[in-house]
Amino acid sequence: MKQIIYAISDSSGETATIFSRSMIAQFPMLEVEQKRFSFINSAQTLQEIFTQAKKDHAIIFYTLNNPEYDQIVKKLTQEHQVLAFDILNPYLKRIEAFTHQQASHEIGAARKLSAQYFDRIKAIDFAAENDDGKNPKSMLEADVVLLGISRTSKTPLSFFLANKQIKVMNLPLVPSVQLPKELWQVDPKKIVGLTTNEDVLQQIRQQRMIAYGLKPTTNYSDTSKIQAELKYADDLYQKLGCLVINVANRSIEETAAIIENRLNLNSI
Repeated sequence: MKQIIYAISDSSGETATIFSRSMIAQFPMLEVEQKRFSFINSAQTLQEIFTQAKKDHAIIFYTLNNPEYDQIVKKLTQEHQVLAFDILNPYLKRIEAFTHQQASHEIGAARKLSAQYFDRIKAIDFAAENDDGKNPKSMLEADVVLLGISRTSKTPLSFFLANKQIKVMNLPLVPSVQLPKELWQVDPKKIVGLTTNEDVLQQIRQQRMIAYGLKPTTNYSDTSKIQAELKYADDLYQKLGCLVINVANRSIEETAAIIENRLNLNSI
């Protein structure tokens, strides 16, 4: 049996098309022909589509943000006695009732979300390419530059923020390694210095050594070395005049929230 499916929308029609395919996929015996009618901008166009739909014995799936067009389609559905599914407004009305918020009925809102998705991917790629100070020149492109000695959550924090479309570069601080000149060209308001408590850091580093199959008491977890590293970082943060956050006993989510609030970053 052949069945014609119409996907109608005053936007691209992608949502109606995908939804209709999902429904019809449950009927494997049907031979399906799908037609998409996108960017509907007149009542006359809707009239012509429904007239043809009746001839085709088509099943219609539609998403119409324009309230006027939505009412026209409901009227045409009755007049032409066709099977039509509104796959947008019934759900919006129920969400409105549940949240006590009004839907925007913005045309192309899904495409806007898609744009946000790709911005998020770009931010994640940026974080990966600039993890551990790989490309110092990228500091000038970053929304946030994270500084911190080893085991202060720089990398996980970078990727957490990247998932919120924030471009982050992180730079490990090692007293014996010269800082890149680009650091002094970055707006201090974009720089975040991460620090922690001595005892917390020592425990984390000892656990790290154990995970590698090594003894927990190494130079890496030595108290005097940790003290020297923390002082080096604190002195640098004072010179930079940047935001300083102690990450000891603080979750990644909490640290990220502080950064977003203090630096006025917009998360999604």
